[in-house]
Amino acid sequence: MPLHVVNTEPGALISMDEFRAVLRQVGEERYHHRHPFHLLMHDGELSRGQLQAWALNRYCYQSVIPIKDAIILSKSDDPEFRRAWRKRIVDHDGDSRSKDGGIKRWLKLAEATGLDAERIASKSEVLPATRYAVNEYLNLVRTRPLTEAVASSLTELFSRDLITLRINRLRQHYAWLAAGLDYFEARLEQAPEDAAFAIRYVYENAKTREEQERAIQALRDKCDILWAQLDALYFAYIQPGWPPPGAFRIEN
Repeated sequence: MPLHVVNTEPGALISMDEFRAVLRQVGEERYHHRHPFHLLMHDGELSRGQLQAWALNRYCYQSVIPIKDAIILSKSDDPEFRRAWRKRIVDHDGDSRSKDGGIKRWLKLAEATGLDAERIASKSEVLPATRYAVNEYLNLVRTRPLTEAVASSLTELFSRDLITLRINRLRQHYAWLAAGLDYFEARLEQAPEDAAFAIRYVYENAKTREEQERAIQALRDKCDILWAQLDALYFAYIQPGWPPPGAFRIEN
């Protein structure tokens, strides 16, 4: 997809404002806020069982975020970068000095749907396509250069708007989930802070137009991975639904 920027001179670097605008364009076109599964969720059209399927499968993704960040951390020989980036691991894993991390908060959300935490944490009932998409995210950050791996995290540029909407709609339509929304409330503060650091790092370290375009492509690829996870949920659990053998089955 061509970049919609002011500076169209071949090989010329685009400005930070143009770079940010192109990234936001990617988000508007490809972020999973547009997916039919999320649209149904925000309209209050999902059953408890369908929300259970979402929470259980999404846990598979949440559980590898610190692993993803550890891979990114291992790619850098810059202590300043590593000090900034390791905060993300603590945000999701927690530590002895802080409150629970994002993984435990997601388990709390999944428990609020009526599922047992051990059942969720085992990941034994995750859809095959979910597992494949999650592994592909790890492959992306493992095999791409550091700047592109960091750029893949820039869905955080537009996640705050989705999280704000989601909190409001979950409280409106699924009041029984109210006790499990700590994960989203924490991300309202964490995501913008993380995004500000990441976009600055990517812009400063993408030294050529080609590297800028590859960073933008990494964000597109991340959006595709998130979209694919929801495709799997939609096919398996929206009526009539077709969960594969061994995957979670709705009981109510």
